[in-house]
Amino acid sequence: MISADISIVMPEIVLSLYAMLALIGAVYTTKDGAAPLLTWATSGLFVLIAVWIGMNGNGTNIAFGGMFHDDGFARFAKITILLSAAAVLLMSEGYMQRRGLLRFEYPLLVALAVVGMMVMVSAGDLMALYMGLELQSLALYVVASLRRDSVKSTEAGLKYFVLGALSSGLLLYGASLTYGYSGTTLFSGIIEATATDPSLGLLFGLVFLFAGFAFKVSAAPFHMWTPDVYEGSPTPVTAFFATAPKVAAMALFARVAHDAFGGIIGDWQQIVAFLAVVSMFLGAIAAIGQTDIKRLMAYSSIAHMGFALMGLAAGTAFGVQAMLIYMAIYVTMNVGTFALILTMEKDGRPVTNITALKSYSKKQPLMALIMLVFMFSLAGVPPLLGFFGKFYVLRAAYEGGLAWLAVAGVIASVIGAFYYLRIVYYMYFGEDSDALDGKPAPVLWIAAVLTGIIVGLAWLPGVNLFGIEVIAEAAAATLVN
Repeated sequence: MISADISIVMPEIVLSLYAMLALIGAVYTTKDGAAPLLTWATSGLFVLIAVWIGMNGNGTNIAFGGMFHDDGFARFAKITILLSAAAVLLMSEGYMQRRGLLRFEYPLLVALAVVGMMVMVSAGDLMALYMGLELQSLALYVVASLRRDSVKSTEAGLKYFVLGALSSGLLLYGASLTYGYSGTTLFSGIIEATATDPSLGLLFGLVFLFAGFAFKVSAAPFHMWTPDVYEGSPTPVTAFFATAPKVAAMALFARVAHDAFGGIIGDWQQIVAFLAVVSMFLGAIAAIGQTDIKRLMAYSSIAHMGFALMGLAAGTAFGVQAMLIYMAIYVTMNVGTFALILTMEKDGRPVTNITALKSYSKKQPLMALIMLVFMFSLAGVPPLLGFFGKFYVLRAAYEGGLAWLAVAGVIASVIGAFYYLRIVYYMYFGEDSDALDGKPAPVLWIAAVLTGIIVGLAWLPGVNLFGIEVIAEAAAATLVN
C-alpha cells in the first residue's frame, strides 16, 4: 500500500519538505539574514533524523515495488551521512559568515544533497539510484562554486560539473546496457539474470556502472577532479566533500555490487581490487609533493577510498563490515582534521600552506597535539582509531583470498605516512614562524577536541571502538546474506 511505502521513506520526505519550505520562507523574508538560523536548524534536523532512524529502524523494509530498501546497511550509512553533515554545517557557520559566504542557499543545498545521498544508499533500482545520485550531484556543483568572486572556486564548480556529467554519462550507459541484457532495472531482477552464465553485454554494463561509481568516490584513475575541487572550494565545502558524499558513494557502490551483481563476485572482484591498489598508491605518492593542505587532503582522500575499496573487493560480509567501519572512522578523522584546518588564519585570512604550521606547537600546544593525533591516525599508527580501520580492511582482503592486495595496502600505508608525519615535523620541529595568528572558534575547538578524544581513546578496552564493530556487522549482514 502507498501509505506503508510513504512511512518507509518518511525521513527523506521530512527533509525534502523542510528544504523546500525553508527556501520559500527565506526568499520572502530576510534572505541571507536567516542563513545562520537556517544553518543551525538544518544541523539540528540532521541530528534528529539520525536519532529517528536509529531508534525506529527495524528489519528490512521495501517500498515502491523494490525501488527503495530500508535495511540495516542503509540505516548505518544514513546515520553516518547525517551526523557528519551536521558537524560540518556547524563548523562552517562562523567561517562562512566572517567571509560573507553564508548565504541562505548554502544549508538548504546541503540538505538537498543529503536527501540525494539517503536515496542513493537505499536504492534498489537503477532509476532510483540515478535519481539520488543526480540530486546529490546537482546540489554539490553549486556548493563548490559558492564563492562567486573567486576564479578558483568557479573553476572548481565548472570542473566538477563537466567531469560529473561525463561520469553520469558512463553510469547511464552502463545502466542502459544492464537493463537491455537483464530486462529489468530492479537489482533483484538483475541478480537473477546473473544467476546463469551472464552475457558479455551485462558484464560491459557492470564495468561502466563501476566506472561511474569510481568517479563519485574519487578512486583512481577517475580522481582527476578531486584535487582542484578540494583546493578551489571554500574550506567548509571541502570538508563536506571529504565526508558525507564519500560515505554515500561507497555505500551505493557496495549495494550495487552485492544486491545487483552479488552472483558474479568473481567478475567484479578484480575490477574493485584494481581500483583499490591504484588509488592507494596514487594517493600516497602524489600527496608527497603537495604544499597546500587542501590538495594534500584530496590525495589523502583518494588513498583512503582505495583502502575502503579493499574491503569491498573481498566480496564477503566481513569485507562489507570492514568497509563500513573504515568509512565511519575516516569521516570522524576528517571532521576533526578540517576543524583544525578551518582555524588556520593570518590577519583574518585563511592560510592553507602546510609551511604555515611551523612551530605551531609553541603557539597552540593543545591544537597541535590534536593535529598530531589526527595525522598519526590517518597514517594508521597504532593504537589510534585509524589503525583499526586499516587493520579491518587488510584482514578482510587477506581472508577474501587477496593477500597480494593486503601486502600492497601495507606498502602504500607506509609511503603515505611520510606526508602526514611531515606536518607533525613542521608543528614540533619547524623553525619559528608567525604565519598563523587565528584562534579557534568555540565550535571548531569543541569539534576538534571531541573527535580528537574519540580518535585517541577509542582503542581502550572499556570503550571498544564505541561498539561500531557490532553495529557494522549487523548492517553488513543485511546486505550480504
